[in-house]
Amino acid sequence: MEPITGKALILACSAIGAGLAMIAGIGPGIGQGYAAGKGAEGVGRQPEAQGDIVRTMLLGAAVAETTGIYGLIIALILLFANPLVGLL
Repeated sequence: MEPITGKALILACSAIGAGLAMIAGIGPGIGQGYAAGKGAEGVGRQPEAQGDIVRTMLLGAAVAETTGIYGLIIALILLFANPLVGLL
């Protein structure tokens, strides 16, 4: 068995790091589901405030989604444009 080279180690660790970065998608998914449930509950209680509730819920969902998008960007950088490989 041949020894692992520096580049192979960096690529392997980058793949693991990309997988860990994608775990960041769990939080926004849970948060958006919770917000949608509470928004539906709020509209059910006060139908006349539907516009305000939906607007606030969508703004919160957009802010929460940025966390998942940042994780995706980090994963893509680690997989396809890995800056660490150039250090060798």
